[in-house]
Amino acid sequence: MMGVVLVGHGGFDKLEFRTDLPVPTPAAGEVLIRVSAASVNNTDINTRIGWYSKAVTSGTDSGARQGFASAQDDDTSWSGVPLAFPRIQGADCCGHIAAVGEGVSRDRIGERVIVRNLLRTYVNYRPFECWTFGSECDGGFAQYTKAPSRETFKVDCDWSDNELAAMPCAYSTAEGMLHRASVEAGEHVVITGASGGVGSAAVQLAKRRGAYVTAIAGRQKAQLLLDLGADQVVARGENLVARLGKEAVDVAIDVAAGPGFPALLDVLKKGGRYAVAGAIAGPLVELDIRTLYLKDLTFFGCTFQEDIVFDNLVSYIERGEIRPVVAKTYRLEEIAKAQQDFLSKSIVGKIVLEIPA
Repeated sequence: MMGVVLVGHGGFDKLEFRTDLPVPTPAAGEVLIRVSAASVNNTDINTRIGWYSKAVTSGTDSGARQGFASAQDDDTSWSGVPLAFPRIQGADCCGHIAAVGEGVSRDRIGERVIVRNLLRTYVNYRPFECWTFGSECDGGFAQYTKAPSRETFKVDCDWSDNELAAMPCAYSTAEGMLHRASVEAGEHVVITGASGGVGSAAVQLAKRRGAYVTAIAGRQKAQLLLDLGADQVVARGENLVARLGKEAVDVAIDVAAGPGFPALLDVLKKGGRYAVAGAIAGPLVELDIRTLYLKDLTFFGCTFQEDIVFDNLVSYIERGEIRPVVAKTYRLEEIAKAQQDFLSKSIVGKIVLEIPA
């Protein structure tokens, strides 16, 4: 089969397009998926460049093209263990079940499915543990992939395969943050990185909950975010406190971190909640601990997701309550170009790789 193999940490040269890869065989409890589309996520790039290593102290962009010389190989995956090479990445995919392993009903063959990207089956459903699809196991950047049947979801909707492939990682990350922070109707939510995959998903999902949404993004993307449902847009780099006022926001949804972190806490109300699932602007932040305790803030680090998060996403799709923005599509062999355009931050929404039969 054809696929893209990551052969080590580093630059785009570590992504090898191959046409001679073996088709995986589903084990007991697994299904084999004929992949039709897969989307690009920050985690694919972060894993490639070794950004998850604690030895890396800068944002994704500074090493996204060549990798980080400082990265240590012993803690470069989501789970903090060494990544096994070669690895087929791809945290998202949509496709059809082509075969099943022992113990899985053959009635599933032919179903159009998406895969939960944070897999709990392989860690026996231990709390706060998971394997990430495309990191600890092979993912969707190939013509075929396999996954646990119980974490592979049939979706009944009129969406294209490209649209469904844009959902699992970005939308489950966003919904997981909103779920952990218990966002409710009428609350004011500020969202960083709002034009990216997770950020644009968070805008839609927060509006679905009835929240008032302030999106932070590049000035040129303001109208697109308003069209997505944001109530207002603050330009990245603008003085957030001057624009919103102190203690004006109930919840901060953050995928950026970096230098803008202190301002997010300043605009939170007393008793406010801060949820984070990324640090594209840099993982090291400045925290005045007095702000945390004097304002009775609650912090949520969001990686692990309860099963209800993905279950809810599927129901939102089937009820027509959300729809992703597919900004651009590429052929699988164009993955380096797709990641370069992803890193340019010039688009709103998701980039999808189309995988031929």
